[in-house]
Amino acid sequence: MSTATVSTLETIARIRQEVCTLHAELTRYGLVVWTAGNVSARVPGRDLLVIKPSGISYDDLTPGQMVVTDLHGVPVDGDADGEWGNPPLSPSSDTAAHAYVYRHMPEVGGVVHTHSTYATAWAARGESIPCVLTMMGDEFGGSIPVGPFALIGDDSIGQGIVETLKNSNSPAVLMQNHGPFTIGKDARSAVKAAVMCEEVARTVHISRQLGEPIAIDQGHIDSLYARYQNVYGQ
Repeated sequence: MSTATVSTLETIARIRQEVCTLHAELTRYGLVVWTAGNVSARVPGRDLLVIKPSGISYDDLTPGQMVVTDLHGVPVDGDADGEWGNPPLSPSSDTAAHAYVYRHMPEVGGVVHTHSTYATAWAARGESIPCVLTMMGDEFGGSIPVGPFALIGDDSIGQGIVETLKNSNSPAVLMQNHGPFTIGKDARSAVKAAVMCEEVARTVHISRQLGEPIAIDQGHIDSLYARYQNVYGQ
């Protein structure tokens, strides 16, 4: 077995573990119910991704169940030098959407989809979440946009995600009548974006029950975003 193959095997094993673990964050923050939702991660240096299998309970997920596919969503088992042992499970029904994002947004290393309650409620109205919180300026660099309605089954959802986010600072999009999808430099970043998306969706919704939220000036939003992305933290 070649050194390159050993390296790929080790990388995929690590990503399977990470993707499996990150699914627990979706349930921890109440972003999913039953088997809905998914996390995926790009395999660095390979045209591959790792994603949750379809229809498996979150409590039952194991790293070995995570499915490796190519960037068209087709499960693959490896090359002539060795295999990574794909389970006999179908990948998530949203795999085509994830794969399309990876093909067309090379900077993206992780994608997450949830049906979290408040963000999905905004999506059901086809309404973007306005930037009325400094947290939104920090994390999203503006409003959280709405993507077009699309049916599951092919890469139409992925096309809507890419078209909506390609000129946006936001790592989140509310796909109309469906729910939020988030992206990140890696899978953990995409999960964080999903958590923050639901938090601001809930807060802005509550604010609107009390009156009209006050919009933040775009210049202040730009300043908040630049500071948070380039200065904040360690």
